[in-house]
Amino acid sequence: MKKFLSRISIKTLLIFIAILFLSTAIANSKQSKAQMVLAKAVMCESIKNFKPINPAVVFSISQGEVFCYSNFDPVFEKTYIFHKWYKKDKLIFTMRRSLSPPKWSSFSKIQLRNADKGPWRVEIRSVNNKLLQTLRFSMVD
Repeated sequence: MKKFLSRISIKTLLIFIAILFLSTAIANSKQSKAQMVLAKAVMCESIKNFKPINPAVVFSISQGEVFCYSNFDPVFEKTYIFHKWYKKDKLIFTMRRSLSPPKWSSFSKIQLRNADKGPWRVEIRSVNNKLLQTLRFSMVD
């Protein structure tokens, strides 16, 4: 009877260890597949100390430049995002920005010219081209 009980105990212990191992593996797998979170995204006049200054949706050409600011918190692994700048519906340029754990801010900017008046948008996209946010703004005199 003692051998029988010790076999059951060993089998039970092995099953318990296997379940514990699998549940840990599943939890780690879910964490590694977790997506970064876009906490804040704005168009602004400038960046100071990695913070957006004067967020707005209308900018004067005389200002000289406009910034797209994005903040991700949390970031689980090193990855990339893209700031895609469109004038009307024409893609003007794409900026690849890197992100690193545990949180990260990034920005891109455009130099303004008189020909840049009108509606614009910046699409913030993941490395898999998933649209995270669209920021719409206008350039005026």
